[in-house]
Amino acid sequence: MRVTQSMLSNNMLRNLSNSYNNLDKYMDQLSTGKKINKPSDDPVVAMKGMNYRSQVGNVEQYQRNINEVHTWMDNSDASLDEATQALQRLRELSVQASNGTYEDGQRKNIAEEVDQLKDHLVEIANTKVNDKYIFNGTSTTEKPVTVDGDGIVTNVSENEQAVNIEVTSGTKLQTNINPTNVFGEQLFNDIEAFSAALKSGTADEELNSFITDIDANIDNVVNERADLGARMNRLELIEDRLETQGISATRMMSNNEDANLEEVIIKLTSQESVHRAALSSGSRVIQPTLLDFLR
Repeated sequence: MRVTQSMLSNNMLRNLSNSYNNLDKYMDQLSTGKKINKPSDDPVVAMKGMNYRSQVGNVEQYQRNINEVHTWMDNSDASLDEATQALQRLRELSVQASNGTYEDGQRKNIAEEVDQLKDHLVEIANTKVNDKYIFNGTSTTEKPVTVDGDGIVTNVSENEQAVNIEVTSGTKLQTNINPTNVFGEQLFNDIEAFSAALKSGTADEELNSFITDIDANIDNVVNERADLGARMNRLELIEDRLETQGISATRMMSNNEDANLEEVIIKLTSQESVHRAALSSGSRVIQPTLLDFLR
């Protein structure tokens, strides 16, 4: 085959163009730190990158969900602790009032503290977190316990629906407690009956019955708090596993996309040498003219 000057020139220009493309690729990798900058650079890497990014995004969303669950559970646990303390104080007052050493005036003073403790329990039942009532099932915009102008409880919601939040793929965790087990109508009825008995001068034997009623309410709070604690422990295990998954997914995404800068620098330096050699040899390929001999 006859090789012409034109063929040599075209080959030289094509090779120089390829060399420029390689230089551009390595310089892009060096400046961005990524192996590819568009899907056409390497479709396989691009497809894997989409999958890894999806995994990382899912993990981040589940971590945000877990933070929401922590907010619900931590505030619920703190509120139940306050409720337990209030009920323990009510029990102490019921024991004091039934021992036969208190006069009617003193029992009325105890009744005033009982009323204050009831109001405190109403406030706990109406706890709001992030503008949501956490003790009213899924009706988070409605106050679970309402009172009239005289401080008498007029309505107690019985919404027992669980608030479930997905904390990992296919796993939903109940974030709230069953409010009727803790702040049910029976609780406030017992407290109001106790207060009324103290104010009316009820006999000691009848006051003794309120100790049993308060003990039952304390047991309800303790049982519900134990159930909440078990779910909090499970949440911590899920959180640890999710963190491990996030680290793994991030590492795989990095291995897939991130360029090895040391290797890129070596390739860029090598390509620069090749490019200079191509320019030098190309200058010899161009056919000399009469002007080159007249210099």
